[in-house]
Amino acid sequence: MPLKANIVWKNQLKDKDGGSLRIYDIAFNPDGSHLVVAAGNSIQVFDAKDGTMINKLNAHKNIVHGLTYSRDGAFFASGSADKTVIIWTRELEGQLKYSHADGIQCLAYNPVSHQILSCATSDIGLWSPEHRNVAKRKVSCRVCSCSWTNDGQYFALGLFNGLVSIWTKNGDEKIKIERPGNHPVWCLAWNPSRDDQYDILSVCDWGQRLSFYQLSGKQIGKDHPLDFDPCFFTYSVDGDFFLIGGSNKSTCLFSKEGNKLGLLGETQNSWIWSCQCRPGGKEVVISCDDGTIACYSVTLVTVHGLYKDRYAYRHGLTDVVVQHLLSEEKVHLKCRDMVKKIAVYKNRLAVQLPDKLIVYELSTNAKSGDMTYFVKEKISRSLQCSLLVCCSEHIVFCSDKKLLSLTMKGEIEREWVVDSQIRYLKVLGGASGNEAMLAGLRNGLILKFFLNNPFPVEVYRIPGVVRCVDINLNHSKLAVVDENNLLVVYDLMKKVLIYQEPNATSVAWNTSFNDMLCYSGNGILYVKAGNFLPHQQQLQTGQGFVVGFIGSKIFSLHYFNMTTTEVSQSATMKQYLEQRMYFDAYKVACLGVSQNDWQTLALEALEGMNFEIAKKSFARVHNIKFLELIRQMEIKHKDSQGEGGMESFFGDILANEGKFLDAAKVYCKSNLNDKAVEMYTDLCQFELAKQFMNEPDKMEQKSVVVRELKVKEADWARTKNDPSKACDMYLSAGEYMKAVTLMADNSWTQKLLEFGTSVSKTHKEPLSLCAYHLKRLGEYNFAADIYEKLEDYFSLVALYAETHQWEKGFDLVEGKPEIKDLLYLPYTTYLMENDRFEEAQEALSKAEKQNEAVSLLAQLTSSALSMKRFKDASYYHWLQAKAYLKEAKQLSEGSEAMKESIYMFHWHIKNSEIYYVYQHIHSFINLPFTGQLPETMFHMACFLANHLTNNTPPKVSKVYTYLTLGKHGTTIGANKTARYAYDKLQNFLVPSDFQDFIDTAQMILKGKSLQDTEDALRFCYRCSTSNPPINPDGDFCVTCSQPFLYSFASFEVLPLVEFFLEDGISDEEALELIAAEPPTEDSENILKLNDAKNDLFVQRLMMIDDNGDYPTVTVDRGTLASMHRTAVIVKKWPFPLKYQYYCSQVPNVPIRLCSSCNQMFYSEDYELHVLCNGQCPFCRQKTF
Repeated sequence: MPLKANIVWKNQLKDKDGGSLRIYDIAFNPDGSHLVVAAGNSIQVFDAKDGTMINKLNAHKNIVHGLTYSRDGAFFASGSADKTVIIWTRELEGQLKYSHADGIQCLAYNPVSHQILSCATSDIGLWSPEHRNVAKRKVSCRVCSCSWTNDGQYFALGLFNGLVSIWTKNGDEKIKIERPGNHPVWCLAWNPSRDDQYDILSVCDWGQRLSFYQLSGKQIGKDHPLDFDPCFFTYSVDGDFFLIGGSNKSTCLFSKEGNKLGLLGETQNSWIWSCQCRPGGKEVVISCDDGTIACYSVTLVTVHGLYKDRYAYRHGLTDVVVQHLLSEEKVHLKCRDMVKKIAVYKNRLAVQLPDKLIVYELSTNAKSGDMTYFVKEKISRSLQCSLLVCCSEHIVFCSDKKLLSLTMKGEIEREWVVDSQIRYLKVLGGASGNEAMLAGLRNGLILKFFLNNPFPVEVYRIPGVVRCVDINLNHSKLAVVDENNLLVVYDLMKKVLIYQEPNATSVAWNTSFNDMLCYSGNGILYVKAGNFLPHQQQLQTGQGFVVGFIGSKIFSLHYFNMTTTEVSQSATMKQYLEQRMYFDAYKVACLGVSQNDWQTLALEALEGMNFEIAKKSFARVHNIKFLELIRQMEIKHKDSQGEGGMESFFGDILANEGKFLDAAKVYCKSNLNDKAVEMYTDLCQFELAKQFMNEPDKMEQKSVVVRELKVKEADWARTKNDPSKACDMYLSAGEYMKAVTLMADNSWTQKLLEFGTSVSKTHKEPLSLCAYHLKRLGEYNFAADIYEKLEDYFSLVALYAETHQWEKGFDLVEGKPEIKDLLYLPYTTYLMENDRFEEAQEALSKAEKQNEAVSLLAQLTSSALSMKRFKDASYYHWLQAKAYLKEAKQLSEGSEAMKESIYMFHWHIKNSEIYYVYQHIHSFINLPFTGQLPETMFHMACFLANHLTNNTPPKVSKVYTYLTLGKHGTTIGANKTARYAYDKLQNFLVPSDFQDFIDTAQMILKGKSLQDTEDALRFCYRCSTSNPPINPDGDFCVTCSQPFLYSFASFEVLPLVEFFLEDGISDEEALELIAAEPPTEDSENILKLNDAKNDLFVQRLMMIDDNGDYPTVTVDRGTLASMHRTAVIVKKWPFPLKYQYYCSQVPNVPIRLCSSCNQMFYSEDYELHVLCNGQCPFCRQKTF
């Protein structure tokens, strides 16, 4: 039986006529001190400890069916067949009463609040102090049982018609569970365990079935048959098992999975209606139909097994927990049946269940300390035994005087029968299949059994009864504890009694040390080694007994709790050291001692000349100095050098032990004054060191030693917070680096300046460090002087860059291209951080970092476009064009690289012009006002429409362009162009904000003439043809293909015609011819209409080839000489581009050319913009 149930008290309740009082329900208050009993019409209150009745409450007029306590014990409630529910205080005073239409069948308090669920025949009621009123709900059938979930959100009802209904706490029915047979559900309960993944509802009906359900209504597993009608269902406090009883007149114990484990207590004389577990105690109380109340004290029998550092014990009756005592790791094994016995051996674990025995084995892949077990064998045998042990290939059962050995297949292999009861049994180990076992008998005999031998071997006999027995590591000594708590230790080799110790209840030999054991008694642990006196310490729990001893860890068991106690082996080690038993002391130290104990052992062994133990001990504490001393000592000892060498060695030992005066005397005796100086120097006792140093003819290399002594004295002064003295001593010793560092740490600027000016430049490293610290302290000029002194131009230019002394830096790098990057790159970073990007690009160009300059401009362009700063994007494209033109100038003429650079120049120029114009278009669409005239906006839109025929640059919107063209075309009367623009917009995805305007504008245009005004047309000064504003093929004349030239302010067509020079005429000659005064017939420079036929350039314009096409205008020297210089405009592009020549057809209209970007403007527009902004509107070139 897994539980021992002893009767604590028992009462038989009678009515006033002496008849039996039927007891339907009982309940404990939360602290378990009181028990309330529904005895007939009354409620009786008992003391839970001894069953004494405390009070009797007679408020009900009929039989009381139900009792329940609130979670905090402040109230309890009773429900009766008189249709009322009464709420009582803890002082047993009635506080509140409410009623139902029928008799109360059961009731329950919400586990997290003061809400009460009361169940009658036809309805249920929910009452809480917050609402006061009882919320009632009708039910289809009589309620037999009820229970709340742990969180108080739901409750379950068991109905007489066999249904189980789950409701929310607000009184809404959630789920109905139909059970076959329609038998009354007389009891149900939710598992109180909070370790499960979901809430589990246990249900019992009078169809003699037990079932489990989830909150969702899904059944868990199959039904479990019962052989009686259940009247109560009670979970243990932790939910690991439950109790059921009823018509069987007994209380049955079940695992939480529903497996029957046995009976609790004795069989009663009548049905059992209720059962409750006492909170915080080990008692169980039952109530019967004949008025019997019985209280049982329940004790779980300890079932466990131990092998070295693995301990297994039963948990929750059906589980086994295996614990690694050293690592504290645990593993749970679910057996789902009553665990009767457990045995552990090496990698095996044997668990005995009622009808079988399961053998587990550690995984073959398990590492040391791993806890992975799998089922190895299942033996279907039911054997009663008092002791169980497990071996590698056998299971041994012990029953009274008999031992039975079974194979892993369940076959009986051997049987032993002895003369007395076996009280203690332990596996000693051995070869697999031939292990030895040690047994202690009641008659005092200790036997050794071998699995392959039918005859036991007598080991020893004691006068009394054997309680505990153990054998040491090499099986040479035996320790036995008898019933009189006497510990006897016996030498099996010599067959003699070694010693006896009283007050022992259990004993265990140390598995790591052959001659050490531990025993316990009266709550004290005793550790004994050899024949020394034992030392003791208190058990952690105050009670228990020793079951194992590994190294410095002692395992003691108190009921189910296994405690690990760490014991220091210092006292035992010192006992061995006192006897100069160094080897045994070392073995004890290996079990676990402090660093100081290792040091003590090492020194003791060294003084005893046991070098092996001394080396091992010093290695444990990582004492390299002593290890080196031992090595030298071994060499001297091996080479048999004189006594003086040994004395020096002992001087080192004394010095390392802190006996400095004695060590110095030994050194002097051995003529080793230098070692005495070194020792006192390390101790910072410099005056004593100087005394030994000044003795004549005692030291070699005195100057070196003096310098080292000064350095060490300076180090000591520094640690003693006297930096000034330390600095002076470092300087006198020539330790300039340390001196400079000390000056810098204390911010001694003056000393650093004096050092920098006084020290020769041959000391480059300390001077560089001095300059660095002066720079750090803000003395930039002095730092620069030191760098110049060292001719360290790299550091100097880095200093100028760091301190933003750019002009000095520029002077320095002049003529030093190798350090140019060190200045220009930081200068570029500085300019970019201050938003001076154009200057940064120029700096990169000066540093001959052309690729970086172009990359920076590309990034600036991308950033400008993302922020819709199209005018800036135009400017950055212009700068990139200049960069590519500069690059082309440096390339080989005619090379592919040059052609690529020229192409990129033109590409960027085109994009620059487009973004320059688009800035105005974008502003017009997105801003409420614009500073441009409608005609100007119209011309700009035409310019873009004619230039966006192929590829459109990023962020440029054709929708905005054509929308602007349509709006201003309508305004100035260019109706045809406006209609063209709106028709083009039909091909694009237009924002909804503009669609209504476009539709309206198109409707208005349909009522106007389909033509453009003359002012909207573009006049070609090459062929004198009027052109429509939009040419789908490009921005040139439809007749002569002459490209239109625009004023980059108003974007009106300029009256210019491009012409080219005949072969053989250089740009210089052409400029001289143009600059010369042309021959004139009169003094007035006036173009007359009747003189056109005499104008050589006009004659060139009127030339048409045989196909009727207009050829390129090419001029000779005579034509150049006849042209007035004010009518000619020359774009002087740098190499490798060629000059471009234009002739004005309306000389009296002044045109201005920007010398930087070669863009052309009407003079008045250009001058107005320069007066306002001081720069060219396109390239931003400053003009004044």
